[in-house]
Amino acid sequence: MSMFPLNKLQEIETPFYYYNMDLLDDTLRTIKKESEKYNYHIHYAVKANANQRILKTINSFGFGADCVSGNEVAASIEAGFTSDRVVFAGVGKSDKEINIGLNNNIGCFNVESIPELEVINELAEKAGKVAGIALRINPNVKANTHHYITTGLEENKFGIYIWDLEKVMAKFKDLKNVEFKGIHFHIGSQIQDLESFKQLCVRVNELQEWFEQNRYFPQIINVGGGLGIDYEKPVENPIPDFKAFFKVFGDFLELKEGQEVHFELGRSVVAQCGTLMSKVIYVKEGVNTSFAIVDAGMSDLIRPALYQAYHKIDNLTSLGADQKYDVVGPICESSDCFGKAVTLPETKRGDLIAIRSAGAYGEVMANQYNLRELPQAIYSSDL
Repeated sequence: MSMFPLNKLQEIETPFYYYNMDLLDDTLRTIKKESEKYNYHIHYAVKANANQRILKTINSFGFGADCVSGNEVAASIEAGFTSDRVVFAGVGKSDKEINIGLNNNIGCFNVESIPELEVINELAEKAGKVAGIALRINPNVKANTHHYITTGLEENKFGIYIWDLEKVMAKFKDLKNVEFKGIHFHIGSQIQDLESFKQLCVRVNELQEWFEQNRYFPQIINVGGGLGIDYEKPVENPIPDFKAFFKVFGDFLELKEGQEVHFELGRSVVAQCGTLMSKVIYVKEGVNTSFAIVDAGMSDLIRPALYQAYHKIDNLTSLGADQKYDVVGPICESSDCFGKAVTLPETKRGDLIAIRSAGAYGEVMANQYNLRELPQAIYSSDL
């Protein structure tokens, strides 16, 4: 537990997000080193964490930004990402959001349907611009992950179906304000079985043959993200195995001359550097269960309540004998629970509790349900 500056953290009003900026730097350095072996282009998936300090740090390594809303595009530009390194994905882009992308001259829109392609063309024509387009194709590849975060199967809402490709590509002949630049895939999130990515490579190779036969050249091959992290052992495995991850694509993706491979990494970049810090308000003895009631709630970290996500929970300040607790928050919902039957040293009022691996989909999903205040962000480099 010594990785935390406890004396300083105990003085800060809880709950708050604590970011280990040294770990973030180490993670970014590893990504840069391993991806440069293959000349891969890395875009950070802003939806994982849109904190400006985090964005500026990631931008400083020369990576791009993958956005799924107009405000994420604006936040990326504000953080210093150059517009040519910004891509805009998402199944339901509004006219207002598309115009934000056009006005900022972003590098690429990842398009998911014919109606969207037509709307972007119409808005680009009004703006006197030509929009770069990558087609998000649904590869029908199963990612072995939670059903809420798989995105690459035919029953998911995402992407253009393979049987519609001919119709979509024909549209580019009629639409003069959109330019075909490449193809885009994303099969899901928190994927730890690299076999899923090998299957994606095989499917991309098959599609490449179709494009070649029909005399289309996708310059950009965007294979998305989805690499998982170790939620169970965050201290032992703070940085995912990017070497093995990138090697899968190096070994199995068959590229044509002049093609670029792009990635959109989110969770694997920021998850382990963030911890939600909370204090125990009360310990309540139930009939069969002891409750450690903390001052953080599902409004601060919604993942466990939303889709039963696991986060390792540590008591940083107690040295007592181990006991089991349900660690719950103060919000008036039964789902406001961070973990059931969690083994912790004997816990008392005022103990500092660390909810680990919360740097991705933590602060960015925080809300003010029950009119609670949003958690503040604290950075290791400031302490």
